[in-house]
Amino acid sequence: MNIIRFSSVLLLSSLLLTGCNGGKEAKKRLEEARSLYESKQFSTAKSVIDSINTLYPREVAVRKEALTLMRLAERGESERIIAYCDSVLPVCLDRVEDLKKGFVFEKDTAYDKTGHYIRQTMTVERNVERSYIRCGVNEEGEMYMASVYFGAKPIGHSGLRLSTAGGAVAETPSIPCDGGLNYRFNDLGNTTEVVSYKGEHCKTVANLVCITGEKERIKAEYTGGKPYVLYLSDSDKKAVRATYELAMVLSEINAMQKAKSLSEKKIRLIDAKLQ
Repeated sequence: MNIIRFSSVLLLSSLLLTGCNGGKEAKKRLEEARSLYESKQFSTAKSVIDSINTLYPREVAVRKEALTLMRLAERGESERIIAYCDSVLPVCLDRVEDLKKGFVFEKDTAYDKTGHYIRQTMTVERNVERSYIRCGVNEEGEMYMASVYFGAKPIGHSGLRLSTAGGAVAETPSIPCDGGLNYRFNDLGNTTEVVSYKGEHCKTVANLVCITGEKERIKAEYTGGKPYVLYLSDSDKKAVRATYELAMVLSEINAMQKAKSLSEKKIRLIDAKLQ
C-alpha cells in the first residue's frame, strides 16, 4: 500500500512540475512572439504562436494572449500589403496608360462583363477577308490569341502551332468546335473560322513571339483539320508583343487591387474581433 501511495505522490508531483515548466515555456514563447511582432517579423511571430497552441494546449491563459497577438500580427501583415499596393499601384497605372496607346477599347455591354483592348491594326474592320493571328487582352489582364481563317473552302481547324527556322516551337491545346471559342460561318460562298485561345492556352505561343527576334520569320500552322500555313507579318508580331506587355501590367494591377481589397476587409474583421 505504501509503495502504491508513494508512486501516486511521485506521479502527481511529476505532473505538477511538468505543468509548471510548461507554463514557463509557453510564456517564454509568447514573449518571443511578441518581440518578433514588435520588430514587424509577422510571419515568424505567427509560427511561434502556432507552436504555443500545439505544444501547450492546457495553457489557456497564455493561449488567449497568443490569440490576440496572432490577430495583431495578421493585421500588421495586411497593413504591409496595403502600403505596398499603395506605393506600386500608381506607377503601374501610369505605365498602363502609356501602354494603351495604339489600342482601342471594345465592350459589348449586352454580352461582356469586361471589355478588352485590341491593337488598332488588329480590329476586325481592318482585317476583313484575311487569314491572320489576332490577339487582345481584357481589362483584368487575361490575354487571348485567335487563329482566323478566311477561304473558299473550310479547313476545320482547332489549334495553332508556331515555329521558327531556329527550331523554336509552341502549340496551343485543341479547342473543339462549340460555337464559342471555336466557331465557323459561311458568307457569300466563303468560309470564316475563328478559334480563340485564352489565358494559359495562349501563353506558350505568345511567349514564342515575344522571345523571337524582330527579323526572324514565324511560321503559323493551323492544326486539327486540313493543312494550312501562313507567316506572321511584322505588324502582327508587333501587336502580339505589345498586347503581351499590356497584359502583364493589367494582370499585376488586378492582382494588387484584389490583394488590397482583401487586406482591407481582413483588417475590418480583425478590428471587430479585437473590440
